[in-house]
Amino acid sequence: MKTLLKYGLLITMGAIAWVVIAHYTITNPTSIVHTLGTPIFFNVLQFTMIYLGIKTVEREKGERLTFKEGIQTGFGISFIYGVALSVFFGIVLAVMGTKWMAVEPGAGAAPSSQIVGAFLGLFLSALIFGLIYSTVISFFIAKRQSENAD
Repeated sequence: MKTLLKYGLLITMGAIAWVVIAHYTITNPTSIVHTLGTPIFFNVLQFTMIYLGIKTVEREKGERLTFKEGIQTGFGISFIYGVALSVFFGIVLAVMGTKWMAVEPGAGAAPSSQIVGAFLGLFLSALIFGLIYSTVISFFIAKRQSENAD
């Protein structure tokens, strides 16, 4: 659990750093840094931290993880990341208003249903991509059943 929390919060801290730096250095919300750079950075960061988290759990256990354990570890890290990032954006929304959410013209005055949908989309995409990434990583580094026969 400690490893899941550590790596989930590391992803969150990286994402927060990106958002704060990007919004204060590039004020145009339709800039390519915001529209293309942000999803690329978030996904590479999530993939990397899931990989590092799985490898850390392996080191702690002293043996390679099974496929199922790798997926559970990656999903747990992604769950922590999804919750923590949603909390961060909830705080930003409460303090700053909707101006940081304005990627398209007129999106700054979004209705509450659209805001709830954005939070739900953020959380679910963190979980879905975390499941995909942990599955791919576990496929390549997990212990095989033939190794158990020895």
